[in-house]
Amino acid sequence: MKKTAHIILLSVLLAALLLLAACSPNTAPANVAEDGEAFVFPEGETDFATLRTPGSQEAAYTYQSFFLPAQDNGVQPYVGDTMPYYEDGTYYIYYLKEGGDSYNHSIYLTTTQDFVTYTETDAVVLEASRSGGQDGWIGTGSVVKVKGDYYFFYTGHAGSDAYEYKEKIMVAKGASLDSFEKVEGWEIVPPSELGQKNDFRDPQAYYDEATDTITLTVTASQGNKARILKYSLSGDLQNASYDGIIFTDEVGGYWNLECSDTFRIGDTYYLTYSAQDDTLWYAMSDSPYGPYSDPIRLDGELFYAAKHTGNGSDTYMVGWARRSESVSSTQEVTGWAGNLAVQKVVQNADGTLTLAPVDALVDQFTQRRQLLIDGMTAELSSGSAYSYLDLCTAYESFLLTGTIRFEKNGTFGLAFDYNGRTDKYKTITLDPNGDVLALQFNEGSTLITETPADIEPGKDYTFTYVQEGSVGIFCLDGIASLTVRLYGVSGKPVRLFTENNTVTISDLKQYTRE
Repeated sequence: MKKTAHIILLSVLLAALLLLAACSPNTAPANVAEDGEAFVFPEGETDFATLRTPGSQEAAYTYQSFFLPAQDNGVQPYVGDTMPYYEDGTYYIYYLKEGGDSYNHSIYLTTTQDFVTYTETDAVVLEASRSGGQDGWIGTGSVVKVKGDYYFFYTGHAGSDAYEYKEKIMVAKGASLDSFEKVEGWEIVPPSELGQKNDFRDPQAYYDEATDTITLTVTASQGNKARILKYSLSGDLQNASYDGIIFTDEVGGYWNLECSDTFRIGDTYYLTYSAQDDTLWYAMSDSPYGPYSDPIRLDGELFYAAKHTGNGSDTYMVGWARRSESVSSTQEVTGWAGNLAVQKVVQNADGTLTLAPVDALVDQFTQRRQLLIDGMTAELSSGSAYSYLDLCTAYESFLLTGTIRFEKNGTFGLAFDYNGRTDKYKTITLDPNGDVLALQFNEGSTLITETPADIEPGKDYTFTYVQEGSVGIFCLDGIASLTVRLYGVSGKPVRLFTENNTVTISDLKQYTRE
């Protein structure tokens, strides 16, 4: 009996000690983070463990903030070049629709008030000519309001070589923002001094009510060198004059600068464009249409054809996130068109620009999730070989924030499991030695895209990463932004990796949506 009593007493004491340890102020309960915020464990999430292929995962995603058009008879269309327009609290995002019921990149519309949820308009807004002709294909353009009417300037791309001009600037007119009629016979053709009749497109229009004039910028090529041209139009479109070249690419050696756009923040004017098959660039000026500074990259190749829009206080870049031709590819992300993607424009003290997540997009992530590490701090050191540490789970959509400090110039970043093999990891890589932020496949051996990122050892850098489906945007706050495409990673760990470095991530938090 005494032995039994001793055993009972020891059991009681052990239970009491465990209870005291659990209630210790230095130890948070399992459902509460170190900072006191409660974790959530929602039910009903998609079980990606049963969806083993990138294709099956992609088919299971519900895209909300990175908009995709609805399927047409089982076929998934995509968002091509965007043409944003803002009025009375609503953003009208016109886009070249790729696939589905769209004929030769006809223009469709989706609207939003917050860049979080979208309302898709089913009917075509401006359709390519089914009988052929100068606009047998529709190319990028823009909408402008002139008094009580709306003009939709667009590119007419001839469907065959039988036409003298492969591209002309054309226009449609409407009394509302969802219905336009083409203005027959109205056109602008390339000026003779360009010496070519093929590349002349992407009209961007701006209206000046005081002078009743429309300024139109057009991208073109002259002598195999990319140019951006300027035109002046009367408000009734009866008169048009060519004002000359406002920008020439002297840096990248590109033959075309697609989807050019100009806007003002404070006292500085900006020109943005997507260099053909390259990245988003911008140049600065003290006057509306140049002369401009040397251009600077703003994101990588996966954030393409972005143009600005704004509500009077905030400015945004609206473009598309590039997709792969094959979701199973571990070598490329080169497909034309993809998901709609929007980033907020941040002007730095010196006038330069960076991109940041849209505030409303971040704010929707409210459910704190438990990490795969103890606490909120992760540290990892490595030599010449890669080292990995599990941080969190790649949910269908999630937000990840934290503060990074590193000691050396070796690479580090986030690694995403693709198929269980380390040599196939997909990484968002920070390279202090090369001053770049990059998306790499195959454990760093295959570069997909990169953007400049000047960082130094021994400093703190905060980051924000948002992923929905296979689309992600990684922002090194105030430094750089990189749009990524990560097929096949959902339901698997997101890992910190280092190579020839020691890295600490503190204040690490992950959230999902309700």
